[in-house]
Amino acid sequence: MIKAVIFDLDNTLLDFIKMKHQAVRAAIRAMIEAGLDLDEDSAFDDIIRLYQDHGWENQLVFDDFLKEKLGYVNNKFLAAGIVAYRRNREASLLTYPNVNRTLIKLMKMGIRMAVVSDAPSREAWLRIYYLNLHHIFDLVVTYDDTGMRKPSPKPFQLALDSLAIKPEEAIMVGDWPERDVVGAQQLGIKTIYARYGDAFGREDASGANWDVNDIYELVDIVRGYNE
Repeated sequence: MIKAVIFDLDNTLLDFIKMKHQAVRAAIRAMIEAGLDLDEDSAFDDIIRLYQDHGWENQLVFDDFLKEKLGYVNNKFLAAGIVAYRRNREASLLTYPNVNRTLIKLMKMGIRMAVVSDAPSREAWLRIYYLNLHHIFDLVVTYDDTGMRKPSPKPFQLALDSLAIKPEEAIMVGDWPERDVVGAQQLGIKTIYARYGDAFGREDASGANWDVNDIYELVDIVRGYNE
């Protein structure tokens, strides 16, 4: 009997990479308009590289970028980039198709729901509130809660303990097999690979119990399993 579904957040419920790319583009254009001599495409590649090197939650990425380009942080250009980034991030932060429909259906089915994310607590909650999903989840577990990132089983174990359910009573849904699938399976949690959210376009086997191309497939999986 499935009693709960645990979701990854970024690239499972929301298109984090698309949001990030659009916001970075907006920031670069704003810095150019403010007078910074940049090639947009080259600047985009440099900022994405900085994110990849220092983490996608790096709050000082534009400081680092300006230090690389100018040797110092020009606060005029920095302010232009940050304001444009934040405005565009809020506008482009959207759930994938059928996410809201799926969550509401699961709620009506009596399924409890949680999030297990590697994001810092503050950033995870900001995204959840921007998307107006804060009333949906019984629990949100972030990196700050355990100090461990997936595939460590600790975040998943905390979710199970907090929901007071057994591993076989839960399903984990995520876009990163090496983290979401492997981490959950160590505890015996069933897994769903969110193929629609995989930014790397992998074609090899995910190792999950189910692969889905639309999150609403989860409803039929839970219903079929419970019946």
